[in-house]
Amino acid sequence: MREAVIFGAGSVGRGFIAQLLTRAGYRVTFVDVDEPLVEALNARGEYTLTLVTNESRQDVVVGPVRAIHSRDAAAVAEALQHASLAATAVGAEPLSFVAPLLARGIAARMAAGTAEPLNIIVCENLPDQAGYLRGLLDGLLGEDERRYLQEHVGLVNAVIARMVPAPTAEMRARDVSGILTEPYYDLPVDGAAWVGAVPAIPGLQAVEPFAPYIVRKLYICNGLHALLAYLGYRRGHVLACDAVDDPALRPLLEGGLRESAAGLAHAYGDTCEGCRPAALEALISSLWPRLANRALADPLHRLARDPLRKLAPCDRIVGPARLAEAAGVFPEHLAWGIAGALAYDDADDPAAVALQERIAEQSAAVVLAQVSDIAPDEPLGQRVLEAYERLKQGAWPA
Repeated sequence: MREAVIFGAGSVGRGFIAQLLTRAGYRVTFVDVDEPLVEALNARGEYTLTLVTNESRQDVVVGPVRAIHSRDAAAVAEALQHASLAATAVGAEPLSFVAPLLARGIAARMAAGTAEPLNIIVCENLPDQAGYLRGLLDGLLGEDERRYLQEHVGLVNAVIARMVPAPTAEMRARDVSGILTEPYYDLPVDGAAWVGAVPAIPGLQAVEPFAPYIVRKLYICNGLHALLAYLGYRRGHVLACDAVDDPALRPLLEGGLRESAAGLAHAYGDTCEGCRPAALEALISSLWPRLANRALADPLHRLARDPLRKLAPCDRIVGPARLAEAAGVFPEHLAWGIAGALAYDDADDPAAVALQERIAEQSAAVVLAQVSDIAPDEPLGQRVLEAYERLKQGAWPA
């Protein structure tokens, strides 16, 4: 049986990657800091993944699996020495703690003379997650080990789009290893970064060029989440499934996606199959029932958090607005989304509080220019500020 190591037994690792790998014939070893979860996975050698839609609910047993606590560096290195595939799914900041464990395993593979490639699928929310990890590893490895890393280890960026809510306290009390998710299972990865032959894993799609797929996910999937969150918040919604069905909100969401798709097709359609109009239309059509999934009960505050980061010039709302402008399409609906983010004032979100304090001190126009690089006197800036004032007054487009 082929061996795989997944760093992180949380929403992405346990809720997505392990299902794909075990279905393809791998035994999965999780590396995690959650002691009760590690014990439960080792006691059963499997866990239950519940796939839910508004119409169905299916329990799937995922296995064989085992787990190692991340403090046992020697056991992690041994698992990596025998693995043919690995993944990280820990979040951006904990990668710095994972890197030493990976470095020790890579050194062990070199010392053992292992020529079989080890590809590491990097499933973190970073612009160049694999490049960041390579930088961490380069600082931990010697010259010969860095050469081995270059020749025998693939650091492979991935696009994660499956929605997996964090298990609630009640769910953990029933089954600490159980997890709930949607059936969506596509996993695009960077085919150019893969070392050796790409294995046949249902759902895994090695694509080239890969960069447009990252932008597509950010501007379509994350962009829709942001529009839904910030404008849904102004409408008083709590859950994504309620906001997506709001007849006053839906035209803004659909219009924003049309603008984003036009920009993506113009920028990448000639070189990227996934950014051609038909592919973008299919992707957008698939998003509506997924967001309406009441079983997941995705809260809007999760999608809205950290508006300062999400208002950045190349992030999920302003970025597609600029692409739309370059395509000759004025981003009317995206302007409302930018305005909604600018007006986001959830007192439980520290970034939202900081944003509103800056607006109170400097004005919305100044903050928009500073945070989003949108000048208040350019057409987009004028439209955003008009929409911002209307949202603050509780008004909506006619």
